[in-house]
Amino acid sequence: MAEGSVSVAEVETSFKKFAIHGDTKATGKEMNGKNFAKLCKDCRVIDGKNITATDVDIVFTKVKAKTARVIAFEQFSQALSELAPKRFKGKCQEEALQQLYGLIAGREPANAGVTKVAKAAAVDRLTDTTKFTGAHKERFDESGKGKGKAGRVDIPDASGYVGAYKGKGTYEDKVKEA
Repeated sequence: MAEGSVSVAEVETSFKKFAIHGDTKATGKEMNGKNFAKLCKDCRVIDGKNITATDVDIVFTKVKAKTARVIAFEQFSQALSELAPKRFKGKCQEEALQQLYGLIAGREPANAGVTKVAKAAAVDRLTDTTKFTGAHKERFDESGKGKGKAGRVDIPDASGYVGAYKGKGTYEDKVKEA
């Protein structure tokens, strides 16, 4: 698995990347249970035989504080030291922990299963603004960019008979001047 020893700094970097995954307010110093389970799954700590998702949840609950919902890196290290002998049976604690660190070091959250943009001819045909007809055609300019409110709403033109002379005086005022 891992040749030699893996530095704790590399594991901590992976910890920070997984800690901020999916949370815009996260600082990277604390990890919640969902992200801990994702780390274990993405780094193949969960193998389905020796360690399952349930084992990971139990260890997370065991190492976190009673009322806390997150763990810091020290508690994360403690959780890994509890999972290591289960994952690598028949190896001493130190060797198993180093192999577990080797699985985690340098890894980032995977985005497997994320919905991708559909690229089909039918979708292209329906969203091509050059092929629009009727009232819909007026909502876009020549480049295909939407006109916004001007394309949706008829803006009243105030240049009519009444609006054109508003504030410009009346016929009587013009006659008096002459």
